[in-house]
Amino acid sequence: MDYNLELERAIGAIKQEKAKLVLIQLPEGLKPQATTIASTLEKETKSKIIIWMGSNWGACDTPVGIEHLNFDLLIQWGHSSWPGFLKRLNIN
Repeated sequence: MDYNLELERAIGAIKQEKAKLVLIQLPEGLKPQATTIASTLEKETKSKIIIWMGSNWGACDTPVGIEHLNFDLLIQWGHSSWPGFLKRLNIN
């Protein structure tokens, strides 16, 4: 089954936020493609992409303690779209 992962949208968000360190969170069905996704994002943005291998039960399943890990941006993939939704981490 082919999915539209909207990688161009993710690339755009990374560039717009000028994010240098990005965490991506994928549902179980996409985890086999995680390294391919991360490589594409790194190549296109020059950012360091970290793959969250823990659970992902939806957009509300943000990893606990993530605010202490100094990521510039969290990008989550899921099964439903949230129009206009871009999750930003408030890290200062």
